[in-house]
Amino acid sequence: MNTIDIAKTYIKAVQTGDQATLGSIISPDVIWHQPGKNRFSGTHKGMAAVGPMLGAMMEVSKGTFAITRADHYMANGNWVAITIEFAGEAHGLTMKQAGVDLIRIEGGKIVEVKLFSSDQAQEDTFWGQ
Repeated sequence: MNTIDIAKTYIKAVQTGDQATLGSIISPDVIWHQPGKNRFSGTHKGMAAVGPMLGAMMEVSKGTFAITRADHYMANGNWVAITIEFAGEAHGLTMKQAGVDLIRIEGGKIVEVKLFSSDQAQEDTFWGQ
């Protein structure tokens, strides 16, 4: 698979909750950059840290947090930028906004993820401290 195919497989697996596929394409040593100033923000290293963080996000949003749309996939070497829309509900708040997922792929595995939100203040309020 080329980098675009891996990125599309990643997004589809995230959207469908396909943990087996995610486990097969995300490096166990992944570096995950979660934006903002909320309880999930920061750089998380390894699936041992990333997995529980993502699980907690689903718990906080009662399973509603999702990538609702992925429109454009753009590769530059081993980096792929994906324009997305994500949404969810938590604590009586609704969030829906555009973003960019930037993923770095080496050896057929996602080794780094950088996320960008179009309204970081809204996302920080949504996730809370």
